[in-house]
Amino acid sequence: MSVVAVGLSAWAVLRPAPRSDAESTYTADQRNDAKIAVCAATDVVRKGVSLNTNLQSPGGEGDVVGSLAVAANARLSLSDGGLYLIARLDPATPTELAGAVTKFANTLLDIGAAATAGSPNTDPDQAARLREADTENAKVTDLCR
Repeated sequence: MSVVAVGLSAWAVLRPAPRSDAESTYTADQRNDAKIAVCAATDVVRKGVSLNTNLQSPGGEGDVVGSLAVAANARLSLSDGGLYLIARLDPATPTELAGAVTKFANTLLDIGAAATAGSPNTDPDQAARLREADTENAKVTDLCR
């Protein structure tokens, strides 16, 4: 009995892991189409976040309502951008790209949630999230080439 247990344990440890990633399930065309789609979605999000996080209040520094509206748009672009990317991930997306996009999307959501909770960009944790998003954005950009 113990010989069987040892044999089964050895088999469980040494057998190759089953592949469950996009490369083993989808055709090259499906993976390429998924890559093109998620890279296009990332570009839309990148542009939206850049635009909305760099807007100035139309009435200048004294425009409280305008400042609040600009801040709300920035938060929405981060949160909605993260959700949009997650929704646009196709199961056929190449594994490395899907992981990078998911990480970037979740970081955008974290930044947006923290900003909504009042965390300024100068807060050390928020600043770290912003740097992380820049790094993740660069990785996604490289993988989309």
